Amino acid sequence: MVLLGRCCSAVATSWLFFQPSHPESAIFIVWTFVVQTNIFAGMNSGGQDEERENRKRKFDSPAQEVYLSLWRTYDRLRALEDALFSELDLTPQQYNVLRILQATSPRPLPTLKISERLISRAPDITRMIDKLQQRGFVDRVRSEEDRRTVFVTITDAGKQLLDELQGAVERMHRDQAGHLSASDSTELCRLLKKLRKPHESSESYW
Repeated sequence: MVLLGRCCSAVATSWLFFQPSHPESAIFIVWTFVVQTNIFAGMNSGGQDEERENRKRKFDSPAQEVYLSLWRTYDRLRALEDALFSELDLTPQQYNVLRILQATSPRPLPTLKISERLISRAPDITRMIDKLQQRGFVDRVRSEEDRRTVFVTITDAGKQLLDELQGAVERMHRDQAGHLSASDSTELCRLLKKLRKPHESSESYW
């Protein structure tokens, strides 16, 4: 048996032998010794993962990280909200209007007051009220003292809609934030209120 050569690599060493006693058979015997490199491969992979994570989490400032984290969180939670209300041909803001009117019923609210209490700004509150009125969920009446002021009330149909939605909305909120403990939820609300306080008007309902 004659040694023909040796091949080395980072993972294996091979020895090639030739059996000369039977040349017509051309028998080659290859012995391969495998070197265990899993530890080093794992270390390298972990380092690459850490580098990718660092690139993903590179922000210009802590304030920017807070803002982008809030934006991303809002996007993820809003997807659940959109999925619910799109089935009813209702927007989250329209639902918000109905909840505000339900809380003050039977006392009517001026359109401007409704706008101030909305969670997010509505550039065209009048058109939103128009659509709700067309579906029979609200009524409007103009003030006799000041014709520029319009009062809005929720109708029985609007209240019935809210009653029908209550269970689905509660499940949605559990899906959105039910994994947080009561203490986590309280602390998160406290921090969010602290964050937005400098940006709220002195007359803000929130």
